Amino acid sequence: MLKPHLEFFTLDMATGWEVPAGYPGGIQQKVLAGALDEARRAGARSRLLRFAPGAFTTEPFEHEYWEEVFLVSGTLWVGGTTFRPWTYACRPPHVPHGPFRSDEGCLLFESHYFA
Repeated sequence: MLKPHLEFFTLDMATGWEVPAGYPGGIQQKVLAGALDEARRAGARSRLLRFAPGAFTTEPFEHEYWEEVFLVSGTLWVGGTTFRPWTYACRPPHVPHGPFRSDEGCLLFESHYFA
């Protein structure tokens, strides 16, 4: 099983946040379910990713897994365009994306998986 069976429950939004490997401070993730093993190209995970106001990345990202991203709140600047809540992206492996910036901060829901 890639992810456990979880019924509706209230998330603790105050704890469980960490800076993902390779990300600058001000950007944190909270893994909701699953795990991704990039070395073995296996697994799936759902996570929240939040940018503090003014947080940014400086280089484009590229990875070997599928990624779906839903902007829940705030604004996210990507490559010259500012996106607002209720916007979505679906990226296949090896598609460069970014850099990213959020002047007011934002919250993203992301799903990552190997197909």
